[in-house]
Amino acid sequence: MHKFKELRIWQEAMELTKMIYTATASFPMGEKYGLTSQLNRAAVSVPSNIAEGAGRESNKEFLHFLNIALGSSFELETQVLLAHSFGFIADDKFSALAEQIDKTQRMISSFRSTITKKLQA
Repeated sequence: MHKFKELRIWQEAMELTKMIYTATASFPMGEKYGLTSQLNRAAVSVPSNIAEGAGRESNKEFLHFLNIALGSSFELETQVLLAHSFGFIADDKFSALAEQIDKTQRMISSFRSTITKKLQA
Protein backbone atom coordinates (compact mmCIF):
# COMPACT_ATOMS: atom_id res chain seq x y z
CA MET A 1 0.00 0.00 0.00
CA HIS A 2 1.14 3.52 -0.82
CA LYS A 3 0.33 6.71 1.03
CA PHE A 4 -1.59 8.31 -1.81
CA LYS A 5 -1.46 11.85 -0.42
CA GLU A 6 2.33 11.73 -0.68
CA LEU A 7 2.28 10.63 -4.31
CA ARG A 8 3.20 13.45 -6.67
CA ILE A 9 0.87 12.05 -9.36
CA TRP A 10 -2.07 12.29 -6.97
CA GLN A 11 -1.12 15.87 -6.01
CA GLU A 12 -0.91 16.91 -9.67
CA ALA A 13 -4.22 15.19 -10.43
CA MET A 14 -5.81 17.07 -7.53
CA GLU A 15 -4.49 20.35 -8.94
CA LEU A 16 -5.93 19.44 -12.34
CA THR A 17 -9.32 18.72 -10.77
CA LYS A 18 -9.34 22.12 -9.04
CA MET A 19 -8.49 23.79 -12.35
CA ILE A 20 -11.35 21.98 -14.10
CA TYR A 21 -13.88 22.94 -11.43
CA THR A 22 -12.75 26.57 -11.69
CA ALA A 23 -13.08 26.49 -15.48
CA THR A 24 -16.52 24.85 -15.50
CA ALA A 25 -17.91 27.32 -12.95
CA SER A 26 -18.28 29.85 -15.76
CA PHE A 27 -19.89 27.49 -18.28
CA PRO A 28 -23.43 28.30 -19.48
CA MET A 29 -26.22 27.01 -17.21
CA GLY A 30 -27.48 24.91 -20.12
CA GLU A 31 -24.31 22.84 -19.82
CA LYS A 32 -24.85 22.01 -16.14
CA TYR A 33 -25.88 18.43 -16.98
CA GLY A 34 -23.78 18.25 -20.14
CA LEU A 35 -20.12 19.13 -20.46
CA THR A 36 -19.88 20.68 -17.00
CA SER A 37 -20.95 17.45 -15.34
CA GLN A 38 -18.87 15.28 -17.68
CA LEU A 39 -15.71 17.35 -17.17
CA ASN A 40 -16.07 17.45 -13.40
CA ARG A 41 -16.71 13.70 -13.16
CA ALA A 42 -13.78 12.82 -15.44
CA ALA A 43 -11.49 15.17 -13.49
CA VAL A 44 -12.49 13.68 -10.13
CA SER A 45 -11.94 10.19 -11.52
CA VAL A 46 -8.21 10.76 -12.06
CA PRO A 47 -7.05 11.38 -8.45
CA SER A 48 -9.77 9.08 -7.10
CA ASN A 49 -8.48 6.09 -9.07
CA ILE A 50 -4.90 6.86 -8.11
CA ALA A 51 -5.95 6.92 -4.45
CA GLU A 52 -8.01 3.74 -4.77
CA GLY A 53 -5.15 1.92 -6.47
CA ALA A 54 -2.68 3.08 -3.84
CA GLY A 55 -4.86 1.51 -1.19
CA ARG A 56 -4.89 -1.90 -2.81
CA GLU A 57 -2.87 -4.87 -1.64
CA SER A 58 -0.71 -5.40 -4.72
CA ASN A 59 1.13 -3.46 -7.37
CA LYS A 60 -0.84 -5.40 -10.01
CA GLU A 61 -4.06 -3.94 -8.63
CA PHE A 62 -2.46 -0.50 -8.36
CA LEU A 63 -1.45 -0.72 -12.03
CA HIS A 64 -5.07 -1.48 -12.97
CA PHE A 65 -6.29 1.70 -11.26
CA LEU A 66 -3.48 3.76 -12.78
CA ASN A 67 -4.70 2.55 -16.19
CA ILE A 68 -8.21 3.74 -15.33
CA ALA A 69 -6.85 7.10 -14.13
CA LEU A 70 -4.92 7.52 -17.37
CA GLY A 71 -7.99 6.64 -19.42
CA SER A 72 -10.03 9.21 -17.48
CA SER A 73 -7.37 11.82 -18.20
CA PHE A 74 -7.72 11.20 -21.95
CA GLU A 75 -11.50 11.42 -21.62
CA LEU A 76 -10.99 14.71 -19.79
CA GLU A 77 -8.62 15.98 -22.48
CA THR A 78 -11.23 15.29 -25.15
CA GLN A 79 -13.90 17.13 -23.18
CA VAL A 80 -11.60 20.13 -22.61
CA LEU A 81 -10.92 20.27 -26.36
CA LEU A 82 -14.67 20.23 -27.02
CA ALA A 83 -15.39 22.92 -24.42
CA HIS A 84 -12.67 25.10 -25.91
CA SER A 85 -14.01 24.60 -29.44
CA PHE A 86 -17.48 25.68 -28.23
CA GLY A 87 -15.96 28.82 -26.70
CA PHE A 88 -16.63 27.80 -23.10
CA ILE A 89 -12.93 27.94 -22.19
CA ALA A 90 -10.80 30.96 -23.10
CA ASP A 91 -7.47 30.42 -24.85
CA ASP A 92 -5.34 31.26 -21.80
CA LYS A 93 -7.28 28.91 -19.52
CA PHE A 94 -7.23 26.26 -22.23
CA SER A 95 -3.43 26.45 -22.49
CA ALA A 96 -3.01 26.05 -18.73
CA LEU A 97 -5.44 23.13 -18.64
CA ALA A 98 -3.78 21.43 -21.61
CA GLU A 99 -0.37 21.75 -19.95
CA GLN A 100 -1.65 20.33 -16.64
CA ILE A 101 -3.41 17.45 -18.39
CA ASP A 102 -0.26 16.63 -20.35
CA LYS A 103 1.89 16.81 -17.22
CA THR A 104 -0.49 14.55 -15.31
CA GLN A 105 -0.66 12.03 -18.17
CA ARG A 106 3.12 11.89 -18.47
CA MET A 107 3.51 11.39 -14.72
CA ILE A 108 0.92 8.60 -14.61
CA SER A 109 2.55 6.88 -17.61
CA SER A 110 5.98 7.11 -16.01
CA PHE A 111 4.70 5.77 -12.70
CA ARG A 112 2.96 2.92 -14.52
CA SER A 113 6.30 1.99 -16.12
CA THR A 114 7.95 1.97 -12.71
CA ILE A 115 5.26 -0.30 -11.27
CA THR A 116 5.41 -2.59 -14.33
CA LYS A 117 9.19 -2.98 -13.89
CA LYS A 118 8.67 -3.92 -10.25
CA LEU A 119 6.13 -6.56 -11.28
CA GLN A 120 8.57 -8.04 -13.82
CA ALA A 121 11.46 -8.19 -11.34
